[in-house]
Amino acid sequence: MRVHLLTKHTVERFIDSNIQSKASFESWLDTLRCADWSNPHDILTSINSADLLGKGSNKVVFNIGGNKYRMICEYHFGRRKVRLFVNWIGTHAEYTKLCKTGRQYTIDDY
Repeated sequence: MRVHLLTKHTVERFIDSNIQSKASFESWLDTLRCADWSNPHDILTSINSADLLGKGSNKVVFNIGGNKYRMICEYHFGRRKVRLFVNWIGTHAEYTKLCKTGRQYTIDDY
């Protein structure tokens, strides 16, 4: 199924405020445009630097830019497409702080 990124403007805003991330996120977006996912494990096949979060969260962490940036997204598989919602974007250091509090499973900043 094709992937529909519902909060692309969130990624664009992050790029605007972190211009050095532009090439990395554009590469990730290009990969997403070609993605064809039928189940969560297909996410890992098409983007091998991704990690599925547990605890029934339906969330995935994308390591972007050689692990310089992290993005938490929530995925929902529908009949015809996969909906991908951006829940959080930040640096690897910011993600580490988030994990220390356990919020990576519940965060929904956007």
